[in-house]
Amino acid sequence: MDTEAIFKALANPMRRQILQWLKDPAQYLTSEECFGFTQGVCAGNIERLSGLSQSTMSNHLSVLQQAGLISVHKHGQWSYFSRNEDVIQQYIEYLKDAL
Repeated sequence: MDTEAIFKALANPMRRQILQWLKDPAQYLTSEECFGFTQGVCAGNIERLSGLSQSTMSNHLSVLQQAGLISVHKHGQWSYFSRNEDVIQQYIEYLKDAL
């Protein structure tokens, strides 16, 4: 776990919002939009929720992925994102011990 990369990723409010959307996507999107959420949430749906450009959203998702906070599942030309709960829990435990 790269704690510095996680700190950097979480420093941006939009990245924290993305993690919130991915925590409970059914609260923000319909099941039909995301094929029942079985593969995660499509990057296009995350982009639509944010109102940001595709390139800006791509950068945010890349930073979260490099920090290990989200994982991507590619299906053809589409990318589906989900939270990496194991890394998030490790980070929470790290914070409990370190602070």
